[in-house]
Amino acid sequence: MKRYAVLYLATLVVLIPIDFLFLGLIAKSFFTSQVGDMLGEIRLTPAVLFYLLYVAGILIFVSGSPDATWQSTLLYGALFGLFCYATFDLTSLSLLRHWTWPVAIVDVSWGSFVTAVSSTLGLIIANWIERRI
Repeated sequence: MKRYAVLYLATLVVLIPIDFLFLGLIAKSFFTSQVGDMLGEIRLTPAVLFYLLYVAGILIFVSGSPDATWQSTLLYGALFGLFCYATFDLTSLSLLRHWTWPVAIVDVSWGSFVTAVSSTLGLIIANWIERRI
């Protein structure tokens, strides 16, 4: 149980700053130009719930296995991100008038990347901490 707590926290600590950097600085003007009239103020509770649940999903489906390696985590993290973000973006494309293909492509690509990186770095950090204890 201790390993999962360390892995969970390590993954969360990697994911949040990278995602905030991308969404808050790097891609902010792109998303604002594409769907700006749909954007509102960030609601903290749903955002926190997303990150907590998403990292739990990463552990369950990607990095939580005792046999997980950085290579498998990189691959399955990218795939998990692809499936999760594609679910959101394709649903948004089908229902929301202002959701565009460029937004979906950027968002799905980002989801694949950030999930692969955060799950892999989380695993590497957790393994390092486990060896030190």
